[in-house]
Order: sequence, then structure tokens, then C-alpha cells
Amino acid sequence: MCGTDNVKRSASSSAIASDAVINLDHGDPMIFESYWRKMGDKCRVVIEGYESLSYFADVKNLCWYLEPKLEEEIRRLHHTVGNAVVEDHYVVVGTGSSQLIQAALYALSPPDQIHPNSIVSAVPYYSSYLEIVEILRSGLYKWAGDARTFDKEGPYIELITSPNNPDGIIREATVNRGDQGKLVHDLAYYWPQYTPITSPANFDMMLFTASKCTGHAGSRIGWALVKDKEVAKRMIKFIEVNTIGVSKESQLRTAKILGLVSDSCLHVDSPEIENFFEYGQRIMAERWKRLRDVVKRNEVFSLPKYPIMYCHFTREYTETHPAFAWMKCKEKIEDCEKFLREKNIATRSGRRFGTDPHHVRVSMLNKEEEYELFLERLKDIQVD
Repeated sequence: MCGTDNVKRSASSSAIASDAVINLDHGDPMIFESYWRKMGDKCRVVIEGYESLSYFADVKNLCWYLEPKLEEEIRRLHHTVGNAVVEDHYVVVGTGSSQLIQAALYALSPPDQIHPNSIVSAVPYYSSYLEIVEILRSGLYKWAGDARTFDKEGPYIELITSPNNPDGIIREATVNRGDQGKLVHDLAYYWPQYTPITSPANFDMMLFTASKCTGHAGSRIGWALVKDKEVAKRMIKFIEVNTIGVSKESQLRTAKILGLVSDSCLHVDSPEIENFFEYGQRIMAERWKRLRDVVKRNEVFSLPKYPIMYCHFTREYTETHPAFAWMKCKEKIEDCEKFLREKNIATRSGRRFGTDPHHVRVSMLNKEEEYELFLERLKDIQVD
């Protein structure tokens, strides 16, 4: 986070100061705050002082620290949305998907191999992959860069983000080298507010996170759907050693929230509650329309175009509305991040994603007043 770059507000109100830096560098999902405010106390969870004392949640479950209610609601939500096959998959919960990525790399890297696994992802790849892989300096695996140019013999793990962060493109495996490779599908954004649900994903390793599904990033809950029992066991062992499980308070809160989301889709108990994903899709589509209108008028930037596809969840043809805008500056602007920073707009440089500085990633998930100010500043930008 850019601590000193956080949006400044006037002392007397919540209005944003005119000289504030609008921080669109990180994907903090405050866009969904208005929906959850409307829910009032419907997601309230009361935990008595004597509850949740034990490390264990269900000793009969392979993932012994996983709260049964959370597993139930995870499986129910995927059934409701139709975005992932949960049958024949073990649920492994982690402290956000970041911990699950490390657990997956550990689980997929045999301890007796002579050389470390090569970790690859196609450019532009999620900017944190490099940091996640390298921070522990593990002897089990090593960052090997762009999957498109990877030509080293030996075992590898390909990280596939789909829809991709930063550009929102639907992705498939790139390397395709048979038994030598293992795949981790990061599906954090495969939800109806961001992209059409064209079919249920059915891969050996699929990662999801509450932060991008419902907007509850602060709860730090992610989950993996894992086909292979031994791989799931090794992931659980990693989390056991790393954090001795996952916060029960966060799990129970997330279970309550996922349950309400499913109910909103199925109109259970409270038919007046708006379908969460239809709400999210509407505001994401509206934000993208406003951004495209501004970009079209000022002719300084360009944005990707996405195909219209049939969504089996909404039963409509719709366009992708990614959580991030992958924005490209005119050739005259050599460093787009620096250029926008001079306009008090903080973004993330294309360099962080393995590509060129003409690109930046812009979060579409900020609060409305911040997003509106971003568009106003973008309108005023002119380049000769």
C-alpha cells in the first residue's frame, strides 16, 4: 500500500481534498460498500467468549481447521453461480488467496527433486506472483518469468489467472508440456460482476477469494478447490506450519456473507434483497461506460476491447467488465505511471506485470467519490 498516498479528506467532512492523490494502485474493493450497508445486520455474527477456542473445527475433515458451515456455503455458492465444479474436489481454506498460492507451490513441488520447479505465468501476469514466489527464497521452486518465452527443460508450474489481472482477458495454459507441467488456476475474478460465466471451471487446482467475490478483503479468506487428495494434504500441512489454520471468526463471518449472497441470487427468505451479482455487474458496467467515454474523448489513452459472450448465470449476452482497467498511454508518453502520478493519480506500472511502461493498471473498485474524481482529472489531460 502507498501509505502516504492515501486519499486525503477535509477535517470537516468526508469530501476529498482537491489536491488528494487518488490511489488506484491496489484493488481495494470498496465499490461494494453501499450494497453491504443496505444489508444492515443481516450478516451479523455473534461469537460468545467460550466459542471457537480450539484449533480444530472438524477433525473428520481432511482440512481439519475448516469450519463446516464455510465449506457448505462455498459449495452452495459455486452451485448457485455455476462458475466451478465442486464435486470430486477438496476444499482447502487459507488466509486469502496469497497464502493459498504459496501452499499450492509447496504442495506441487516434490521435496526430493534435484532442481527447483520453474514457476511461470504469461505476460502480463499478476504483479504479486514474482514477490510471492521469491520472498521465501525456497529451494523447491524458482521464478522463471514469462510462460510464452519459457523453454527450459524440466518440471514447471504455470500460474494462470482467468480473467487475467491486469487485463481482464480469459486465459488458458500457455506452455502445455504434458506430464512435466502442473497448473494452478487463479479464478479470483471468475464471478458474474466481472465476466460472463460461460461454463463451470473444472481444473485440478482452482483458487478463489472472498475479497473479489463479495468485497470483504479485510476478512482475509480464500479457498482452493483441489482434486488430488495428496496435494490437498500438502497444502493443509503448509498452512498448519505457517499459521496453524485460519481464523475461525473470519471463517464464520465469511460463511454468513456467502450464504446471504446465495440467498440473494435464489430469492430465499428475503425476496426484496437485490441479487448481489446483478448489483455488482450493473455498477461495474456503468463505471466502464463512463471510463470508455472519457478515454474516447481525450484520445490520450486506449483500453482493451472484450467480446460479448453468453453468461449462463444471468442468461444474457454481456461484456466483460474487469476489476482493473489495463490502460495504455500514447507513444509520446514514455512512462504512463509517472505521467499520471504528476496528475495526482496513483496507478501500477506495466513493468510490475512484466511488460512495458506505456501501460498502467487502474483499479475500478474504489469508492464512488474517488472514482468520480479520477474521471474528472482524466478529462482534463491533454497531450500535444
